[in-house]
Amino acid sequence: MGKLFSLIVIVALGYAGIYFYYGVVVEQEIQEQLDDRGLSAVSIDNVEYDLLAPVSTSAEIAVTVTYRGSQATLDLAVQGHPLFSDEVTVEFDGLQALRLGISFGQ
Repeated sequence: MGKLFSLIVIVALGYAGIYFYYGVVVEQEIQEQLDDRGLSAVSIDNVEYDLLAPVSTSAEIAVTVTYRGSQATLDLAVQGHPLFSDEVTVEFDGLQALRLGISFGQ
């Protein structure tokens, strides 16, 4: 029973590492595509994805971005696997929320 528990813990730790690394790679891919389009001033605040996204070749993710005090949450579709495939595409799917930051001149 102890060996089974140890195996479960090792598999869980391995999957947690893949899950975390998946988010880092997806964030880098999105930032790279923003930079390629001349939107380097847009910063990525948060990337959210399903628990099973790291083991599938397509995933729906939500990305919160900020530009000059305004925030938007975007729905994106990732085709391909950022960790295991050479070809990865990120497609805009929709806008969840938009929060405008209003700043008055000083």
